[in-house]
Order: sequence, then structure tokens, then C-alpha cells
Amino acid sequence: MSKAEVPIEFVQALNELGLSNASSLYGIPLTGGVSSDIWCIETEKGFVCAKRALSKLRVAADWHAPVERNLFEARWLQVAHQASAGSAPALLGQHPALGVLIMEYLDPAHHRLWKQELHAGKAEAHTANAMGHVLSKIHSYAARNSHLASEFPTEKIFFEIRLAPYLLATAERHPKLAHALEALVLQTQNNAKTLVHGDVSPKNILLGSQGPVLLDAECATWSDPAFDLAFCLNHLLLKCLWTPSASSDFLYCFEVLTQSYLQSVDWEPPSALEARAARLLPGLLLARVDGKSPVEYVTEEHQRDHIRRVASALLIEPTSYLQKIAQAWAKDLKT
Repeated sequence: MSKAEVPIEFVQALNELGLSNASSLYGIPLTGGVSSDIWCIETEKGFVCAKRALSKLRVAADWHAPVERNLFEARWLQVAHQASAGSAPALLGQHPALGVLIMEYLDPAHHRLWKQELHAGKAEAHTANAMGHVLSKIHSYAARNSHLASEFPTEKIFFEIRLAPYLLATAERHPKLAHALEALVLQTQNNAKTLVHGDVSPKNILLGSQGPVLLDAECATWSDPAFDLAFCLNHLLLKCLWTPSASSDFLYCFEVLTQSYLQSVDWEPPSALEARAARLLPGLLLARVDGKSPVEYVTEEHQRDHIRRVASALLIEPTSYLQKIAQAWAKDLKT
């Protein structure tokens, strides 16, 4: 893709943050996000990645979100680095007034996108193991530093960009499941134990030589860590519909990531966290077909029906074990 002139807000932010002295800059707009403008920008000192939060997300539904979430993403990046060096891009600066975040640019030549790897059927157990370990390490660090909660007064943002568009929007489509879905919102809100990323999806995870690198922490909040675990595991189930030939590998990664994460939980009983994640996962699964952010690669009605069958049954009769969800998913896939 050819370079284009960078929007003036990015230039102003880079100048005022002391990261550039140029009156105009050129870069390449990056794709993949629905909630921000993201650019790779060439400055006098090299390439940087810059993003600006959008007030209206690029989805079919009418979905708005506060632009100040950009500030809290910057804070999450700092915490992640303190918890596990290299687990997120290095923060270079954040301009609150302009809503622009500047971070290091990670060269695609050395960082593979996990979503693309999974789509190609490359579901590697060591990656799932590393992902579970990194995620629990960040959660553990934040839980030990509970003063961080005051730096993330983002309950309203998290509700507007995650809980409402996923769980409550789905409840409107499924009145018989509304009580269960609404209960999951309360469960998440009532178990605020650590710093949560809020969008632990393969599209936001790069695989580098030192392990997984998490991107896009716009939903960062002090909340229930079970949300991050369930959100990530949800995608491993959904990938079975995108690349069916690798379903057994996806399900094995589901098991490995679960075990890796739970083995490192030291801020509460792992069984309690797993039970909350197991109750939440079917709600998030159903939300990816009937919420405000349907997954783009589930295109056939029989696939949507599969999701609805499995998720609905588990919402009506919940389990406390994540592996039982994977087993129910695999069993229905074969029918």
C-alpha cells in the first residue's frame, strides 16, 4: 500500500508529545480495527504506530463509545509491560485532548497475527500455553497492586463497549435467555478483582520471537478476569467454523490455554474463576451471532444455528467446567 499524508491530528499529537518536529508526515493506514483510526507513521526517528479512538464504531449496528478510552489503553500498556516485559507494544506517548495514542511499531515481518495463523489451521499448543501464561501473569500482577483500580474508572466505558453490546443486546434477541444473560452482566460487575484487557481476541494478538504481544486494550477496566479468559477461549471455539479441518487442534489449544491460565491463578481459588468463565462463555458465544458485533466469518445459517443450540443449552443448564463446554461444542459439531 502506498503512503498517504497523515491526518493533522496525528501530526499535532506527535509534535506536542515531542516525537516529531515535522509540519506534515506520511504513513500507511492500517486495517482491522472497528473502533479506531490506526496508522503506521514514518517520523524522523523511524516508524511508530498511532491510533485515534472513534466515537462511532465501524459496525452495522448503531454503536457509540467514549473516545477517552484511548487514555486507559495507554495506562494498560504500561501495566502490561511492568507485569510481563514485551507482552504489549511499548508506549511512546498519549495525547488526552486529541485522543491519540503513540506506541512502537511492530514489524509484520517479525510478528505474525494469531488470527491469520488460526485461519490457516496453524493452532499450536505452545502458543496457547504462552497466551494463557501471559494473560494470567498480567492479571496476577494487577491483582497484587490493587491501587491500580483507581487509575481505571472505566466501568461505564466497559459497560457501553462490552457488556451492553454483547450480553444485553443478545438478551433482547433471546427473551427466554434474558435473565441468564443479564445475570452474567451482574456477575462480571460484582467480581472486580484485577485489571482486565477486555478484547483478548486473536485479531489483537501478535506472535513474536519472545511470545504473544497483546494489542488494542481500549476496553481496559478493573473487572472480572474471567471475562478475558472466556473472551479468548470463545474465539478458539468459533475458529472451528472458519477452518473446520483444524477443529481438533483448536479444541486442544482451548484445553491447553485453560490449563496454562488456571495453573497460574494466585489471587483467588482457580475453581471459582473457572466457574465464572464457564458461565460467561456461552453468553459471549451467542453474542457473536446475535449481539452488536457478529463475527464476520460465520456466514451460514447452519453455523449460526449450531452456535445458538450449544450456547442456549449451556445458558439454561450452566456448567462450572470449561472443558465441558468444549466437549458440548465438539459433540454438536459432529451432528
